[in-house]
Amino acid sequence: MKNRYTTVLRGAAGVAGLLIAWELVVRTGLVSDKLLPYASTVLVEAVRILGSAEFLTSVAGTMTAWAIGLLYAIAIAVPLGILLGSLPAVEIALRPIVEFLRPIPSVALIPVVTFFAPEALELKVVLIVFASSWPLLINTMYGLRDVDPLAKETLRSFGFGPLAVLYRVSLPSTAPFILTGVRLAAGVALILAISAELLGSGGEGIGIYTIRAGSGASLDLVLAATLWTGMLGILINTLLVRAERRLFPWREATA
Repeated sequence: MKNRYTTVLRGAAGVAGLLIAWELVVRTGLVSDKLLPYASTVLVEAVRILGSAEFLTSVAGTMTAWAIGLLYAIAIAVPLGILLGSLPAVEIALRPIVEFLRPIPSVALIPVVTFFAPEALELKVVLIVFASSWPLLINTMYGLRDVDPLAKETLRSFGFGPLAVLYRVSLPSTAPFILTGVRLAAGVALILAISAELLGSGGEGIGIYTIRAGSGASLDLVLAATLWTGMLGILINTLLVRAERRLFPWREATA
């Protein structure tokens, strides 16, 4: 617990140091305030837009696509990972397809996906599902491979079938890996949601809000929105890390 608080304090000190350095660089004239706004100005703007209906609507648009896409990715990738991890013959058969699709940058699919999902929300969801499925799939597969073979053999020796072994031993052992995959996929999903918006998917979202602010030459507003984007990522990751620690405390103890 003490180490955890120390890590948080060090992180906060690092952020504070960065903001102070940013402010001093502009205040001393090393960088013109026309090129880079004062850190204090950006922070004030970040607080102000929390009361802006336009910004809150944009956040809701991004988070809606994030949540829907992540849920679809979990529903697709985790069962597929269980299938591939449990049946080596199927994994070998599908491995070339997986290895072909996995390196494709999701944003490169935007022109293709637009034909099938012209609506802004649909476009973002499809891209999020594609990108977020890989960490879920890989973590689920490797989690199943990491299951103690002795535990499985013990259940088989008592007459349990393959499905019972999967339910009683393999899935509980794989659950921490799956949750880690969810945490990684959540970060990827947020990146893809905003990237799709920045590349002109339309609709509402933080990326669209940032584009509008940039078109109005409001760099302080752009940076304020970017700051909140980073805060959303930190919040999501922190909540999922805490969920991991609460559900699987032994992993932290053995790490």
